[in-house]
Amino acid sequence: MVADRKGTISRSYGVLNEETGNARRGLFIIDPDGIIKYMVVTDDDIGRSTHETYRVLSALQAGGLCGVNWEEGKPLVNKN
Repeated sequence: MVADRKGTISRSYGVLNEETGNARRGLFIIDPDGIIKYMVVTDDDIGRSTHETYRVLSALQAGGLCGVNWEEGKPLVNKN
């Protein structure tokens, strides 16, 4: 969670509504090298799921191809 009163961060990630000055709901998972690995931006009427965020973060750290609905501990998809 970050406060962005001047809109600097939200503007740089393309989620600032310039008309209202409000940021859209955005989730960005960024690796240590500064590369965006996952992002989702939703309408203000749509909540975000902490379960899905954890699932995606786990998938990114799993070291292989994770299929749809993959959960931590399940096998990875064979790339062949």
